[in-house]
Amino acid sequence: MIAAAGLRTHIWNNNLKSIVLMAGFPLLLLALTYAGALLMIAWSVDAPGQQEFALALDWTLAAIPWALLAAGVWFVIAWLGYQKMIDAATGAREVSRAADPRLYNLLENLCISRGLTMPSLRIIETPALNAYASGLSERQAAVTVTRGLMDSLNDAELEAVLAHELTHIRNRDVRLLVISIIFVGIISFVGQIFARGMLHGSLARAGGARRGGGGNAGVLIIVALGIVVLSYVLAIMIRFAMSRKREYMADAGAVELTRNPDAMISALNKISGRSAIEDAPEEVRQMFLDNDTSSFMGMFTTHPPIPKRIAALQAYAGGSA
Repeated sequence: MIAAAGLRTHIWNNNLKSIVLMAGFPLLLLALTYAGALLMIAWSVDAPGQQEFALALDWTLAAIPWALLAAGVWFVIAWLGYQKMIDAATGAREVSRAADPRLYNLLENLCISRGLTMPSLRIIETPALNAYASGLSERQAAVTVTRGLMDSLNDAELEAVLAHELTHIRNRDVRLLVISIIFVGIISFVGQIFARGMLHGSLARAGGARRGGGGNAGVLIIVALGIVVLSYVLAIMIRFAMSRKREYMADAGAVELTRNPDAMISALNKISGRSAIEDAPEEVRQMFLDNDTSSFMGMFTTHPPIPKRIAALQAYAGGSA
């Protein structure tokens, strides 16, 4: 099943997307800088003309070194602190063998039997049934499960879920998701703050400009807000650029590691309809084993429906109903 899906191509695509996302981050910063320059000009000049667009561009070009510096600083912060950010967003805490020997032993035995690097373990104290993996490399990887998952699944089912998350680590899905959420996802956060803080004042300024005859100021403000909205939408679209095929691949990887397709099917059946962790930010939910969110015609969902995943396991991995 993994071979049919093209594992090497999938990993190569993930690596390429990671590079593109990180390279695009400074460009998004410059777009926001240009929008900010337009707003500054619109607020400081009574009747700006077309030359003000060129002035804003000059300011933006002059800000390139600062944008690169800001991107570099954020990359360092994100590299060193991404796991703490994710833990804080989901309420996860690290556990040892002594604290939860059942979970720890299942993961350790699975890693030893397949020659995999043992990730750290974390637990979220919630009755919801879900799990996710995080980390920029296998040595930095972590697997997080919910208390509800541990209480509801038997050992074989829990082992299948852990194997699913280990497959995400092996396939480099985890690194791509961390980059999209933490490294580049800050743009969506900044975009929200910027838009909410500036929207009312900008619209008021634009309305005043129209009443006072300074129509060009209103044009500058509208263009600036358009750039902010576009940057925000592009950052949000990163979430939807993550291929939903990764979940089928991880389900298949779980079967390959455990040799037990029925355990993965049974785990998915128990998780279905019980996976929602409402407190987790939407950006982080795309990392979960299941993210049961609805959207227009299903175009923008980050995960395939569980019935389709079960059908794939039955069709290609020999699982029973």
